[in-house]
Amino acid sequence: MANNSTEKMTLCPSSRPERENSIVFGIIGGTVEQPRAVYLKQALPVTDELIAKASPVTPTEIFRTASNCATSSCQHFDGKNCGLAMRVARNLSAVVEELPPCSIRRDCRWWQQEGKSACMRCPQVITDNYNPSQLMREVATSTAS
Repeated sequence: MANNSTEKMTLCPSSRPERENSIVFGIIGGTVEQPRAVYLKQALPVTDELIAKASPVTPTEIFRTASNCATSSCQHFDGKNCGLAMRVARNLSAVVEELPPCSIRRDCRWWQQEGKSACMRCPQVITDNYNPSQLMREVATSTAS
């Protein structure tokens, strides 16, 4: 699943692990009420073996994964910007005081679009969160048609 291309792509930090060339860049910790991503020093390629380690839960309950931004194929993309990144940066409270170390930052759509504001909120974003707050549900819901 690793991408051998030398061409850099813009990465979506809220991608599904099933997408081609996906990488794991964080592990979910914290509590059920306040889950938080802890970022890996170096991203790992998503492999069948890594996915199997998540069992019996879904991989996105314990891994933060990224892959190439789907742009126009994504419900959150408006043709220019990622609406999810915008809603995260503008509606959620910061959960860290300093910019967290992140192995995907330089290629991250959220960083490129929203900068530090998105990064200070990113650790609370969990792809498969079965106990989200009302605000988190609203932020995750696309307003695109």
